Amino acid sequence: MPALRCAARRERPSSSGGRVQGAGARNSRCKIAVGRGRAEYEGSAVIEVGVVRTGTANLASVLAALRRIGCACSVVERPDDLVKSRVVVLPGVGAFGQAMEGMRERGLVDALRLHFSEGKPALAICLGMQVLFESSEESPGVVGMGLLPGSVVRIDSAILPQIGWNRIDATGCAFQKSGHAYFANTFAVPHGEFGDWKVSQFEYGRSYVAGIERGAQLACQFHPELSGQLGLDMLTCWMAEARSC
Repeated sequence: MPALRCAARRERPSSSGGRVQGAGARNSRCKIAVGRGRAEYEGSAVIEVGVVRTGTANLASVLAALRRIGCACSVVERPDDLVKSRVVVLPGVGAFGQAMEGMRERGLVDALRLHFSEGKPALAICLGMQVLFESSEESPGVVGMGLLPGSVVRIDSAILPQIGWNRIDATGCAFQKSGHAYFANTFAVPHGEFGDWKVSQFEYGRSYVAGIERGAQLACQFHPELSGQLGLDMLTCWMAEARSC
């Protein structure tokens, strides 16, 4: 297996209000300037970001959020496009098996494995995070990318899918911070230890992984592009690290 290197709310609560369990350590390269509702990385040139078309995601909201923090985005549909991308974003909404099939048909799986295993800057969102693992109960028999150990499981709750705002505990994380983030999922990764990866968690019947990060690589079960200022700040800090690589 290649190794990677370098209760939901319907209303929208304040990302900074309430009983925050702990604030994540802010990345030293991250300088957030807020104006007209925008968070931007100060003093940076535009960076090219390749957004992978998995065949299961509506890319519009992800592209809009990335452009808001100063990224020039292109949609990646072929391995050659991905190899040229210094920074890669892997979004996804839909089924685990369908996403893996779509990426295999486009010849993207091996190229993505190489990008992640080399420690290059990368962000995976929702289903994009799930396919980094070995398998999922959603699609028995379908092999994931296997970049992270373990399997995605069906959330242990009578109320599914989880749609709306839920609190994440991001104590000790660099890019993520504790607060409310937006989720839309039925499956998740059980919370646990992942070596030297920093892990945030959320509660929904039991504890699950909200996000996992190391170096310039970040994967999150929630949708940062839909999570208001919390999500925008996280993207800004992650991009600050990506720029430095």
